[in-house]
Amino acid sequence: MDQTPARGPSSADYGLLVILMLMNVLNFVDRQLLSSFANFIVPELHLSNTQFGLLTGLVFLLFYAVAGLFMGALADLVNRPRLIAVAMFGWSLLTAASGLAKGFVSLALPRMFIGIGESALTPTAMSLLADRFPPDKRGFASGFYYMGVPIGVGVSLLIAGYLGPAIGWRNCFFLLGAVGVAFSLIILAVRETRPSRKGAAALPDAVPAPGVGELVRIFWGAVKSSRALQLVILGGVCVHFILGAAGFDQLWLVQERGFEKAEIARLSGLIAVVAGVAGNLFGGMISDLFARKTGQSPAMFMVIVLTLLLPVNLTYRLASPDSWVFWVCIVVAYFQLGVFYGPTFSAVQALCPPQVRSTVVAFYLLSLNVVGLGIGITGAGVLVDSLQKAAIAQPYSWTLFAFTALSGLAIPCYFFAARAAKRAGLSGSPASL
Repeated sequence: MDQTPARGPSSADYGLLVILMLMNVLNFVDRQLLSSFANFIVPELHLSNTQFGLLTGLVFLLFYAVAGLFMGALADLVNRPRLIAVAMFGWSLLTAASGLAKGFVSLALPRMFIGIGESALTPTAMSLLADRFPPDKRGFASGFYYMGVPIGVGVSLLIAGYLGPAIGWRNCFFLLGAVGVAFSLIILAVRETRPSRKGAAALPDAVPAPGVGELVRIFWGAVKSSRALQLVILGGVCVHFILGAAGFDQLWLVQERGFEKAEIARLSGLIAVVAGVAGNLFGGMISDLFARKTGQSPAMFMVIVLTLLLPVNLTYRLASPDSWVFWVCIVVAYFQLGVFYGPTFSAVQALCPPQVRSTVVAFYLLSLNVVGLGIGITGAGVLVDSLQKAAIAQPYSWTLFAFTALSGLAIPCYFFAARAAKRAGLSGSPASL
């Protein structure tokens, strides 16, 4: 569907990529700070596992994902840098307000509206990057942008491990909100250009920006008609079952693996940054190389990665923390988190028309968050509480093991997605685009 030629990105394009990646870092620090401070916040606010699962799950994700679909469509119609700036300013103020929470309800309210603000960033950013990077560079661009996930997760854990004991979790939320407000001004310096839509660069896929009705028609047609796109989305949902349940990792590590809460936050943070960034770079660059050399979709690359790493991730949930195996497994878990983004977002972009990239990416994020993360984090909270009531030993361990196994359903999804893309002549390799 995408006919963008394989031109080389400019230094300005790479500069924009760095800016957007840093914004994604702040986005994920904000999203993960609640989970990183779980061992501080849960006892102080007297939250059950189900309530904590709702706060990090559906309370945030439902608003994030549903608003994201609207924001994705909006990004296909308006000035994208300004949209990001306004959204980031708003969610940063609400992050600061979260530091005033006294219980479940007073923390749930700002979390709802933070989700609306944060939902604008990724669909808009992916659209900006897809307009500036050719198909054979988009795996790298997506992977680099999504380094914001492991870096953001790691930084949030480091904040919990270092700043939390020093200034308290509430002041950390106030500080993060202030940083976000200041950072929201940077993106305003970026000029809006839509070269693939206005023909500014005489690209073969130059088409006028669609109206709202046409946008909906093209979007729905793309999703409805492409079995490969449907399966890539479903595969991503399955991967996110365990990513959602992993919101309980810090509680698991302290309560069932015996770590001190600040110490394990620091260790997890360092591992998340190093292993996660390595995974992002590996997933982005090697999936591009894989697609060029084999003519296969990046979805097939994910089949290989997940098949190799699933046994390691299952072992992680049952291994003793005194064993070297445990530490290898935790590195692999964060490495896989990073690998996911470059190949899958590259595959999604290869399978949708350029006029509706933001909208399709927003729909993909809605599916990942409401279905994948929503089921993972909320379901895990309910299951942990149920196992505890039934006096089952190590309820966190068995819950995380179950959701890791469930995420293995992504493997057949990606396999059949790659086969469908191959049959349709849209493998995702540069030669096919």
